Amino acid sequence: MSTTATLTSAPTSPEPVVTRAAPRRVTIGGVLRVIGLGAWLLITLFPLYWIAITSLKAPGTISRFPLEYWPGELSIENYRGLFEQSNFGVFLANSAIVATTAGATATLIALLSAYVLARFHFRSRGAVLVAFLLTQMIPAFIALGPLYSMMSDLGLVDRKFGLVLVYVAISIPFSTIMLRGFFQNVPDALEEAAMIDGCSRLGALFRVIVPVMTPGIIAAFIFNFVNSWNELFLSVVLMHAESNRTIPAALNGFISTFNIDWGSMSAAAVLTILPTMVMFALASKWIVQGLTAGAVKG
Repeated sequence: MSTTATLTSAPTSPEPVVTRAAPRRVTIGGVLRVIGLGAWLLITLFPLYWIAITSLKAPGTISRFPLEYWPGELSIENYRGLFEQSNFGVFLANSAIVATTAGATATLIALLSAYVLARFHFRSRGAVLVAFLLTQMIPAFIALGPLYSMMSDLGLVDRKFGLVLVYVAISIPFSTIMLRGFFQNVPDALEEAAMIDGCSRLGALFRVIVPVMTPGIIAAFIFNFVNSWNELFLSVVLMHAESNRTIPAALNGFISTFNIDWGSMSAAAVLTILPTMVMFALASKWIVQGLTAGAVKG
């Protein structure tokens, strides 16, 4: 009688099955989608390209016909003339001061008001939110008469501080609605735990909640900054002296009754666009995160 040894061994794990991804099929719909997106990209970028290339043309060749889509010789004469023949550096500094101050102040006030509207329940809370929404529907020129009269009585016409106050007042409603959505996405437990550990309510807000909401706060500041940076109508009406002009008003000054200085205007437009483009490029990740988080709850 033969004996058979039984060998036991640990079960071997099955070898991973390597599957090849199926090649993506090129469909007519996909091709049309790529063509459509490419055409839309060209349409969107062409004005920016045309402004940039016009700013680099020699002053005597800008109006040449047929149009030169790529000039044979590039020139920085328009940029040199912009700073030598006008106070563009002063205009740039004015816009930077006004937009930065207004953006930071409006964001701070909106942060506090959004916190109150998100965390506290009081009778007129709904009415306040409706009032904030209604202010976004009123065109600025409707309130121009009373606004100018009030600013004149307070001695704030032709002063940067007065323009900052107006921009702050305009920016607060939208920023408050935006930041309120972020507060609603932050659990109350974080704030309650900080208060149990000894923080005051204001301390819990700035030491615990604000760091969590950094993307939303940055997004709100950038929107407030860009709105103040690009605003033209109120800047023209409230700022009279040339030394107090902001960049949009300076750009408007390149248009006269019988002539338009295309070269200087294009050079000024390029320098005006650059700060906002750099800001959006550096903070694009936070802006997308902020807008997505704020869209979860309204």
